[in-house]
Amino acid sequence: MHEYYVYIMSNPGRTVLYVGVTNSLERRVAEHKSHALPGFTDKYNVIDLVYYEQCGHIEDAIQREKQLKGWSRKKKNALVESLNPDWRDLAAE
Repeated sequence: MHEYYVYIMSNPGRTVLYVGVTNSLERRVAEHKSHALPGFTDKYNVIDLVYYEQCGHIEDAIQREKQLKGWSRKKKNALVESLNPDWRDLAAE
């Protein structure tokens, strides 16, 4: 069985959120942290993993990513805070 992840990352000031999907959470977070890929997350210093979910199928992960991207900031914040109330960088743990 493959593993896929839907994740939310934020900048240190917690003013920017990024929702993504990957088959390797460790690799993808490392790419964000090292600014390996130019774009939104690099521009806004989105380096802290604040939330993630595991899915067994890529279709489920993509559907969940689209769902989260459609949510309001308030609803995304509530999701993060439901499992990570202190907004810790989960990748640092």
